[in-house]
Amino acid sequence: MTAPSTEAVVVAVLSAAAVGARATWSLLRHVVTMAHEGGHAAVAAASGRRLTGVRLHSDTSGVTFSVGSPTGPGVVATLLAGYLAPSVLGLLGASAVARGHERAVLVATIGLLAVLLVLIRNVFGVLSVLVTGGALVALVGWAPTAWQSPAAHLLVWFLLWAGPRPVLELQRLRRHGQAGMSDADQLARLTHVPGLFWVGMFLVLTVSATAWGGWLLLRS
Repeated sequence: MTAPSTEAVVVAVLSAAAVGARATWSLLRHVVTMAHEGGHAAVAAASGRRLTGVRLHSDTSGVTFSVGSPTGPGVVATLLAGYLAPSVLGLLGASAVARGHERAVLVATIGLLAVLLVLIRNVFGVLSVLVTGGALVALVGWAPTAWQSPAAHLLVWFLLWAGPRPVLELQRLRRHGQAGMSDADQLARLTHVPGLFWVGMFLVLTVSATAWGGWLLLRS
């Protein structure tokens, strides 16, 4: 493995700073919520549940509605998907970017946002997806081509860094008794395995994705 370039390190640091800083995180957290709810929706549909809509709220929370059995593997898989989705998308994006497919990552992201838009059932959700998708469409369609590679790297690094932070926020809320309906607590009720186990699993997997995805990006 060759030493990572200065540009690669700068992009990694900038994206980490965007996730770590309160001012930028409060805005970018909406993108993470899109990925989170999109993960719920995708796995719910794949497991045979009938999707009825997604709502994204101005406080960065969201909810995905689906119809089906209230118990069973499909519900468990759907609940597992939310907190893991940003990291999975980041890892897939890192693999593609490491192979030189930066434009494909941006186009695929636009496609995923278009699918999510069809499922949105509230005005704020529609506006937030349109703004995010519109920025990417403008980048791919009209911005100089040279901008696409750094933009794809920033997007992927952001997803990788952003994956663990909502898990830490979740546990902080749980400690104060403010997350009784969280994915982890719903999983605890369904499986009779403590919620802390699920939080720990989310954290291990998201941190692992950050490490793996970062290695793919820096080695390329």
